[in-house]
Amino acid sequence: MISNTCKYGIRAVIYLAVNISGDEKIGIKKISEDLDLPGPFLGKIMQSLAKNKMRKSVKGPHGGFGLAKDPDDISLYDIVSIIDGTDVFHECLIGVKICDNNPENEKFCPFMKRSHKVRESLKKVFEEQTIGEFVRGIKKVDTPLQI
Repeated sequence: MISNTCKYGIRAVIYLAVNISGDEKIGIKKISEDLDLPGPFLGKIMQSLAKNKMRKSVKGPHGGFGLAKDPDDISLYDIVSIIDGTDVFHECLIGVKICDNNPENEKFCPFMKRSHKVRESLKKVFEEQTIGEFVRGIKKVDTPLQI
């Protein structure tokens, strides 16, 4: 449903929210090692999020990444819309083009009739689920952080 790139971005935001406080920064090398993700690829994802005011980025030997917003003000939908876009919540999930360019044709698509409510519900879940909720849940669990 969402790309691996988007999943990595979500994991990285959760990681930062769990591991920093205030204006702290964590370097890309540490984040990529702890999340077992390729550093250069993760760096591109992080820069994309920083450009969209989701993260703070500081260059140099004491640089790294931090959050630009309170974790309770970052929804999964925010991250998905930056990395993957919102087509997954609007376009046909199986690629049938019956209703492309003509919403009137939606009534003829059996899949659209069944999937529309599910997609709307899923969109609402992504809009309402915040990174802060993940952080609180993770901090309650008495096991090593696995993101």
